[in-house]
Amino acid sequence: MSPVREISDDRPRRIQDPEVLPDEDLDRSLRPRRLEDFVGQEAIKDQLAVSIAAAASRGEALDHVLLAGPPGLGKTSLAQIVAAELDVPFVQTAGPALERKGDVAAFLTALEPRAVFFVDEIHRLPRALEETFYPAMEDAILPITVGQGAGARVMTIPLPPFTLIGATTRAGLITTPLRDRFGIQHRLEHYGCEDLATIVRRSARLLDVAIEEAGALAIAERSRGTPRVANRLLKRVRDYAEVRGTGVVTGAVAIQALDLLQVDHAGLDRLDREILRAICEKFGGGPVGLSTLAVSVGEEQDTIEDVYEPYLLQRGLIERTPRGRAATRHAFAHLGLEPPGPLSLL
Repeated sequence: MSPVREISDDRPRRIQDPEVLPDEDLDRSLRPRRLEDFVGQEAIKDQLAVSIAAAASRGEALDHVLLAGPPGLGKTSLAQIVAAELDVPFVQTAGPALERKGDVAAFLTALEPRAVFFVDEIHRLPRALEETFYPAMEDAILPITVGQGAGARVMTIPLPPFTLIGATTRAGLITTPLRDRFGIQHRLEHYGCEDLATIVRRSARLLDVAIEEAGALAIAERSRGTPRVANRLLKRVRDYAEVRGTGVVTGAVAIQALDLLQVDHAGLDRLDREILRAICEKFGGGPVGLSTLAVSVGEEQDTIEDVYEPYLLQRGLIERTPRGRAATRHAFAHLGLEPPGPLSLL
């Protein structure tokens, strides 16, 4: 297999095999490395497996892929898996890191044939740079303007066939011309409790943590449908089990640890509840504008909209209205409050 390369600061660098990474890179080692190891998202896995097998049999680069969905659901892991399944190099950057056309050209001209070029947060790619990707994605060429003014001329640099994989938490911010150039488009959804429990048990094995089924389920139930959150909570529960228990993550130990972390039975953390309390108590159940809500809880609008709001909406605790965010009856019940008047029946 070709060496895996990850780029985070405009310079290629090699990373080791995940199985021998040092402790500081343990988060990366928990990522699944093959489609068969990736838990959940069954329909997406099946479709990707067919596309990968077809591209491999023809010896071609896989069509460009767009992966959308809330943070922490495995978009980066899937991109790395695609490269591993195709046995091709993996090159990574992020939309905000690409500031000039020269940045894009440096990446594209350095790609090996059939390589996977992963752009995280592609919705944050500067609009002026999108046009640079169009001919690269469609015709594998890179037009370069040489000179200035009347003497300027355009040179065309041929590119090796490659696969652009874009990941986004805000698919609506991607322009239609860019979105339409992705031949494969998938949206990852939040995970069910059973799939999350499977992920927790797998991560526990990799971390050498003794865990009981009840402990895995307790963590899964409070993980907001997100593998990244499940793995983070597992590590904190492990710490609690080692310090205040016998080192075994039982159901009781997991619940005690999660209560200490202020993660309640619905998976809501302190800021989730602050958001709900602000809507319910400060604004009488709403509706309240996002900017006002952000100021009231001391958090950025984007963080609330991208990280917290999707789960609160999924749980039926808030709803979006033309005038802003409003709390539902479930929100008042969750906080132990009495609704002030007619609210959503959710």
